[in-house]
Amino acid sequence: MRSSKRIAIVAAVAVVAVAAAGFGVTKMLARPSAAAGSDCRKDSADARTACYSKLLSARLVAHGVADAVAMLDALAAADPDVAEHAHEYSHGIGIEAYGRSTDIAGTFSACGDGYSSGCRHGVIQAYFESRERVTQPEVEALCQPFKSPSASRWVLFQCVHGMGHGLTMFHGHDLPRALTDCDLLSDGWDRESCYGGGFMENVINATSPHHPATMLAAHGMHHPTSTFKAIDPADPLYPCSIMAERYLHACYQMQTSVMLYLNHGDIGAAAKSCERAPGAMRAVCFQSLGRDATSYTARDPQKTADLCHKAREADRPACYFGAAKALVDWTATTDAAFAFCRIVGNETVGAACYQALGEEVATLLAGVPEREAQCARAQDPAAVAVCRFGAGLR
Repeated sequence: MRSSKRIAIVAAVAVVAVAAAGFGVTKMLARPSAAAGSDCRKDSADARTACYSKLLSARLVAHGVADAVAMLDALAAADPDVAEHAHEYSHGIGIEAYGRSTDIAGTFSACGDGYSSGCRHGVIQAYFESRERVTQPEVEALCQPFKSPSASRWVLFQCVHGMGHGLTMFHGHDLPRALTDCDLLSDGWDRESCYGGGFMENVINATSPHHPATMLAAHGMHHPTSTFKAIDPADPLYPCSIMAERYLHACYQMQTSVMLYLNHGDIGAAAKSCERAPGAMRAVCFQSLGRDATSYTARDPQKTADLCHKAREADRPACYFGAAKALVDWTATTDAAFAFCRIVGNETVGAACYQALGEEVATLLAGVPEREAQCARAQDPAAVAVCRFGAGLR
């Protein structure tokens, strides 16, 4: 079914055009008119998707990546179906963009931050699909252009997270083999981000057959389809239940997407399944639930809080934590997350929300003054202090 219940699995990481929250430069191109998509809206289901994809492809060929993304913005504003599946469309833009230019850093810039950075992830996936083999020096060097001392970790994350997607595709969706390649990265933060991309790709491939990345992988020339079982209807904790300990955190950060796919979007049932997660992974599982809750509510702060309240009171802070991060991730701005934290912040457990918001601010912004200014928006002294702690400010 084409619904938020399915698309929730691909909304885990970041974006729309970066706007006035101080996290980037607004596109200078004239905004394309959505009128070009009026004929597509007359179609239904797959025919509509194909129509929009052709429009975006033609725009990319004629005017470049940034303008194709701007057209996606316009189409999403005019058609709720495009808005719901914008992450998938942006993946397609990134995949085609790499086919036209192998300048990853330049294309990343043109992609922008929108729609959970789907365009950037598509670029990295297409890069791996173009390779004959993967080596440790190559994996280590791929994201180096985004590691300058003055850079935030935001774009770097999109690169190493996209690497996890790309490696999983490269190995025919043999997830354990892809995770082993993530282990080639020397930096622990890079490895963890790569693991997360691998687990996300595992779920997407199993549940979204029309995703552009899934279709790209189907035409890949590297490995036959893996025999690795992506999900297990009999075990809502699988594949986490069979993973080595070093992969558990990244796995449980995605696991509610598996649960919600299997239980047809029952948030309460997913919360019950998270209660079965081992030890510290229980909190990570509820963070995953908070992330998915934002997709099920189209990122509405009040409705997201209501869904987190389906969890037991003791587990709600983790749900708030995951939701706050996801609300920042989708647009690379903080407005929705601050609104959400104000809703849940009247409770003692709301502190987790402001800590998560602070951590996202630290990822988005390299400068201390900019981080300070963002956390000051919390207004309440206790909330500001928790946000500053999350942002690494002392």
